[in-house]
Amino acid sequence: MDQNALSLFVEIVEAGNLSEAARRLRMSRANVSHRLGQFERELGQQLLRRTTRRIEPTEIGLRLYAHGCAIRNELQAASESVALGQSLQGRVRLSVPSGYGQLVMSDWLVDFKRSYPGIVLDVMFENRVEDLMREEVDIAVRVMSEPPQNLVARDMGPVYYVACASSAWAREHGMPSELDDLRHVPLITSAVHGRQLRVSAYLGEERHEVLLEPTLISENFLFLRKAIQASLGVGIVPDYVFTEELRNGEVVAALREWRLSIFGTHMYMLYMPGRHRTRAATTFIDYMLAQARAARDGAADAGQ
Repeated sequence: MDQNALSLFVEIVEAGNLSEAARRLRMSRANVSHRLGQFERELGQQLLRRTTRRIEPTEIGLRLYAHGCAIRNELQAASESVALGQSLQGRVRLSVPSGYGQLVMSDWLVDFKRSYPGIVLDVMFENRVEDLMREEVDIAVRVMSEPPQNLVARDMGPVYYVACASSAWAREHGMPSELDDLRHVPLITSAVHGRQLRVSAYLGEERHEVLLEPTLISENFLFLRKAIQASLGVGIVPDYVFTEELRNGEVVAALREWRLSIFGTHMYMLYMPGRHRTRAATTFIDYMLAQARAARDGAADAGQ
């Protein structure tokens, strides 16, 4: 069996379509299609079913894909064992939330890259988990209350939301003192497209839910941050959006006795179980979890 053809087949399955496979392999789509056809004719088997949007492996294609992955993983492990003692190399494809990624993780990512210059970081700032399922990324960092059961989830710490406004807005309008007041102020926050926005609020064991109607909505937390600082209203955002400003009084928070949540209560690092992780990916995971622990401990010390 042609090992190069097998590797090509694995890439096609993981890409999901011929065009994406061609982009990743830096080949023409026609060339990828031709070599796939040759491989299927050589084996005398149909390996993939074509649909309008994606290609899916047949039953024998799935078995061959599993063998191909095992061979690739063994080759990667062999390469890494040879590379021991040399500078760490590899690629980590990472997806991080727009706000947490830009406002918190950016410094960690820069420090990691300084420490491991041989590792290529491919970072996307977005809020979807689907790319992890389709193997477009190796690791995803997401806010959620319960991680998916089919993924490995490493807890990076709790996420606290705050109802906050600029000190100028608070002086002019006053801050909400009751949960229901959030219905009657110009509200700035993020939301899931196509869904009504509800905030969950916890007071001890009590749980309340408030339906919100924001006047400004965006998934870009840097934009939300600017809008709140510009005194456009009351924001509901994670506290890491305004860590320093809340400390020095430039931004003030209301309803501090309540624990608020919109998208989830914890930040998780997610990756697929059973997939071979390179030394680069393992090193990256350990490094980021250590940074998250240090940040959590520092926040706890500051609050004492």
